[in-house]
Amino acid sequence: MPTLTYLILALYALPSQALYFYMNGGTPKCFHEELPKDTLVVGHYTLSQYSPQTHTFTSDPSLGLYITVEEVFDNNHRIVSQKGDTKGRFTFSAADSGEHRLCFSPTNWHSAGGFLVGGQEMGGIKVELDMAIGETSQIESTDKGKIEGLVERVRELNGRLGDIRREQIFQREREAEFRDQSESTNSKIVRYSLVQLVVLGVTCAWQLSHLRSFFIKQKLT
Repeated sequence: MPTLTYLILALYALPSQALYFYMNGGTPKCFHEELPKDTLVVGHYTLSQYSPQTHTFTSDPSLGLYITVEEVFDNNHRIVSQKGDTKGRFTFSAADSGEHRLCFSPTNWHSAGGFLVGGQEMGGIKVELDMAIGETSQIESTDKGKIEGLVERVRELNGRLGDIRREQIFQREREAEFRDQSESTNSKIVRYSLVQLVVLGVTCAWQLSHLRSFFIKQKLT
C-alpha cells in the first residue's frame, strides 16, 4: 500500500501541484504515514463526481467525506472520526511517534460509473487533497484570518486585564488612604477621651476638696 509521502512526492514531479485520487463509492482509500510526536497535520479537500454525459468531474453539494485517522502502532486507536461536506478541512496532532493510517470514504454518493484510463476503470469520485504536515508557515498562511482574530482577541483581553489591574491599584490606594484616615481619627478620639478623663478627674478632686473644706467649716461654727 503506497504511503502518502510517496504519492505527494510523485505528484510534485508532475506539472500539477495538487494531490488527487479516485475512489469507488463504497470503498475507502487509506494511506499510511510515519509521523513524529506532536506533529500537526492540516488537510483541505474537495470532492467531485464523474458525469458520463459530460465526461467531466463536477461538484455535487450532496457529496460528503468521512475521514478517520488511526494510530497503527497503538492497536489502530482511532484519534479522528469526522464527517464533512463536499469541501472542507480536517486537522489533528500526533500524540506519539509512529505509523498513522488516514482513510477517506465518500458519503451520499450516486453510482454513475467511472471512466477508463488505459483500459482500467477509475473510480467515479475524485478527491483533491492538500495537506500540510508540520509546515507551520503553510498552516499560518491558510488560517491567517483566524490567527489575526485570535491575536486581536488576546490584545483585547490584555487591555481588559490592564484596566482591571489599574482599578485594583486604585482601590488599594483608596483603601490605604481610608485606613490612614481611620487610624488618625481613632488616635484623635483616644487623645480626646484621655483629656476628658483628666479634666473629669481634676474636677472631681476639686469638688471633693471643696466639699471637705465646707464640712469642716460647718462643724467649727
